[in-house]
Amino acid sequence: MQRIFRYALFCVFSLVSVSTPMAMALAKNDTPPDPATEPASAEPAATEPAAKSKSASQSRMDRTLPTDPSAPPKTERQLAEERKKREAARKQGDITFDDLKFDIEKDGTFLPEMITPDIKELSKRTLKLRGFILPTSVFQQSGIKQFVLVRDNQECCFGPGAALYDCVIVEMAPGKTATFATRVVTVKGKFEIDPDSFQYPDGGHFAVFKMTAEEVK
Repeated sequence: MQRIFRYALFCVFSLVSVSTPMAMALAKNDTPPDPATEPASAEPAATEPAAKSKSASQSRMDRTLPTDPSAPPKTERQLAEERKKREAARKQGDITFDDLKFDIEKDGTFLPEMITPDIKELSKRTLKLRGFILPTSVFQQSGIKQFVLVRDNQECCFGPGAALYDCVIVEMAPGKTATFATRVVTVKGKFEIDPDSFQYPDGGHFAVFKMTAEEVK
């Protein structure tokens, strides 16, 4: 069953490469905003300020500058408070797609050493991650056992030009299923780094992370 699902994902990836030419254009842009870091209101999403002296984990947390040019940038104190909150949430097992980022060029070759120590610490842990169910990765509305969780509700997070850290392959635990939704969902389950299972027949990766989910809501 897993082989069939992986083959289906490969077909989905191929379909996305044909049906969404805008994905290549999006490859030139920054990573889409993380749904877990976006407030429920219409408050603008955030991006990363320049801070070369900060650690990789701090840099991830600093991607909080508003995209609205009329909105004032956040102060260092506000950024520090947000980093503190994110670190606390991370320790409790509540992560975002920003926590999964690592340095890799869009459509670049993945190497295991690209995975940061912070990401490795998450492996094998039961975590919660918010995102969107990729519509083209499911073939039914309910009773879903496997799907792709993506950062954004557009297909730019899975396909040409997409970053590997913007998607997670989700397999439901035995006896558990999910129901499709167009809104943001929260997936709870065991997170794993799996660079071997999700590769193209001719090489290259379409995913490196997976979760065995206990619940999706």
